[in-house]
Amino acid sequence: MDKKAVTMDKLVALCKNRGLIFQGSEIYGGMGNTWDYGPVGVELKNNIKRAWWKKFVQESDNSFGIDAAILMNSRVWDASGHTTSFSDPQMDCKNCKTRSRADNLIEAHSKGKVNPDLMSNEEMQNYIAEHKVACPKCGAFNWTPIRQFNLMFETSRGVTDENQNKIYLRPETAQGEFVNFLNVQRTMRAKVPFGIAQIGKAFRNEITPGNFTFRTIEFEQMEHQLFCKEGQDHEFYDEYKQKAFNFLTSIGISAEHLRFKDHDKLAFYAKAACDIQYLYPMGWQELNGIHNRTNHDLSRHQEFSGKPMQYLDPYTNEKYIPYVVEYSIGADRLTLAILCEAYEEETLENGETRVVMHFAPSIAPYKVAVLPLQKNLNEKAMQVYKDLCKDFMCSYDEAGSIGKRYRRQDEIGTPYCVTIDFETLENNTVTLRDRDTMEQVRLNISDLKNYIQEKIKF
Repeated sequence: MDKKAVTMDKLVALCKNRGLIFQGSEIYGGMGNTWDYGPVGVELKNNIKRAWWKKFVQESDNSFGIDAAILMNSRVWDASGHTTSFSDPQMDCKNCKTRSRADNLIEAHSKGKVNPDLMSNEEMQNYIAEHKVACPKCGAFNWTPIRQFNLMFETSRGVTDENQNKIYLRPETAQGEFVNFLNVQRTMRAKVPFGIAQIGKAFRNEITPGNFTFRTIEFEQMEHQLFCKEGQDHEFYDEYKQKAFNFLTSIGISAEHLRFKDHDKLAFYAKAACDIQYLYPMGWQELNGIHNRTNHDLSRHQEFSGKPMQYLDPYTNEKYIPYVVEYSIGADRLTLAILCEAYEEETLENGETRVVMHFAPSIAPYKVAVLPLQKNLNEKAMQVYKDLCKDFMCSYDEAGSIGKRYRRQDEIGTPYCVTIDFETLENNTVTLRDRDTMEQVRLNISDLKNYIQEKIKF
């Protein structure tokens, strides 16, 4: 795949025109980097989530899934530290009133050569002043001092002003796994080491969202917390780094476009942390993270809730608070990476160019399209379509030339097209076209399901 052919503008246009992703609230002019997944996009994203769940829950003999509430007791966020330290360093341009993150300004100005994660607010402010870093919107150099901007969305619970309690939209899904640690352990009779996984929405009041669906204020996380005994944590940390990498390549991302990046600055409680970065059109960016969080999270919830969070080892009768190895990946960022990876502009032998999305068949939105060669064959085509729909997500298209219909399916990444022609009426065979090679084979209708099923396995 030629990465140079992929630009964010091309992806945005393709997603809008082919039903993958639309601007949120578009008829009202949109809303600050919110996005709606269309009929094709929702199938792609759901297939990615199913592939992740299969790998980290279904195929694991010691992992269990949950679906925790978005709204949680506010003390949860006191325990996690989000109410006091979950913030970004913001600066406002006095000239055009645009709000920017100081760390992003430094990273962009230095072209990634300076790491603002290692700098204090004072050091960041001094760097911006010394290098006269200008506003990216209006070009002025007229900033307010850095202020910390809390990223959590606040709301309130209660029917009257006198009876309101402050609550938050969760900024991450991980706390749902932590507070349910003992519930899962008890009901599933789980023995350490074991994992808890969750896929769910999270919300962050990002001041500089952008780059399509890469950074948004509403997003979906896929997280897995592995609870283990101290001393086993380093081994599991290394294991999950490799498992995370292998999962990405298994769903079609080239290893050449992935790299590990250790954190330059660790949280005070962490023993190790690294990201897996993907080469997006805007450069190397974080796709997912793996963290050795020690026993910090469960210890904090024990402290703030007053409830013991210890695990009783049934073999040794030892009580201890487990360590946590966390693996977290954004479903939206991963979907965007898959879109970038799959996109190709291919020059054909006749000189024409086709846009094709080379999704791995296991995660392709539609597995097969049924296309009658002419409209007077639609009755037979519809029979085949309805039969295949029982097993696969299918598309049906009878409008336009067969060539144009192939191109439409190429652009949404459909691996196989079944063409119903006049020979079908004679001997019950159809033409099956491969998206990537454009080669065609003749199959009996009775063999279609097994053939496709074998090709699209996770």
